[in-house]
Amino acid sequence: MKKGIHPDWHHDCAVTCSCGNSFTTGSINKTLSVDICSACHPFFTGEMKFVDRQGRVDKFIKKRATAEAIAKAKKTAKKAVQKVSEPVKSYKQILKEQQEALKQDKNLNKTDAVAKPAPDKTADKKN
Repeated sequence: MKKGIHPDWHHDCAVTCSCGNSFTTGSINKTLSVDICSACHPFFTGEMKFVDRQGRVDKFIKKRATAEAIAKAKKTAKKAVQKVSEPVKSYKQILKEQQEALKQDKNLNKTDAVAKPAPDKTADKKN
């Protein structure tokens, strides 16, 4: 190892947490101050609490509330539009309706052909 390029190592670094807990560890600093340690972190304690620095949690909650309000407004507007428009049909229903319409047209054409007498071809030849 080269001499003079490595920082000084302190085996008795005092670490203090914002919750009041303190312990010693090794570091290049003589003292450290931390915001969260294993004594107050929600993962280790099992408590639900927000660790908020600079209002980030409040800002996130505010954004989430506005996004939910916008989504709800869009959803209600979409429902209102759907109520006004005709109901949604499946492809099967559409095909069935078209087949029934074709059958009705076919039946009308048959009844028209039966009701109308065929033109008299002999009368046309005499004139």
